[in-house]
Amino acid sequence: MDNAQRVLVLGSSSTYRRTLLERLGLPFEVVTPRIDESVIAGESLATAALRLAEAKARAVAVRYREALVIGCDQIANCAGAPLGKPGGRERAIAQLTQMSGQSVVFHTGVALVDSASGRCGRRLVDVRSTFRRITHDEIVAYVDRELPFDCAGSVRSEALGIALFEKITSDDPTALIGLPLIALTDLLRAEEVPVLVHSPGFAPAHNARP
Repeated sequence: MDNAQRVLVLGSSSTYRRTLLERLGLPFEVVTPRIDESVIAGESLATAALRLAEAKARAVAVRYREALVIGCDQIANCAGAPLGKPGGRERAIAQLTQMSGQSVVFHTGVALVDSASGRCGRRLVDVRSTFRRITHDEIVAYVDRELPFDCAGSVRSEALGIALFEKITSDDPTALIGLPLIALTDLLRAEEVPVLVHSPGFAPAHNARP
């Protein structure tokens, strides 16, 4: 099948990643991957983010004959401690209390898997950040307003979460939100996907396996 005609699939349940991918204007499908997202003992957090991104893409790719599947994972690294999605209010408050006044690296891995060949391209984008010293009252007010329970490190940087930082440094401004579009564009170009000039044939295909 022509590269421009393969279906593009986002292997993620994240609404933030879906919104980011929509910026490219490419039609795509969304499938939630089902994998164990635990960090392996002794594994670096950067390595874990890349491994999990690829694992998510491959978990979805097995359902398609001809597709390019995007997987992504983000882990906040606070002094070597992994901070993922808090899942609830108390954990979010605890995470932000831990990060107050600290330097934190957000490791964001993105993978693009060709379901036909099994080929996988991967990129790691680090966002280095410095958090303000945040009072308990400020943390509680932020958490209750933003409800950042599905964000790594409880940070919704596209909204009020940006006020938590003193400084952010990254090669890709979209990486902190969860899907590094510059890196993804490089991966798509390597697969000869027309990102800037879309082909009319690049559209969802009905080839998913049940």
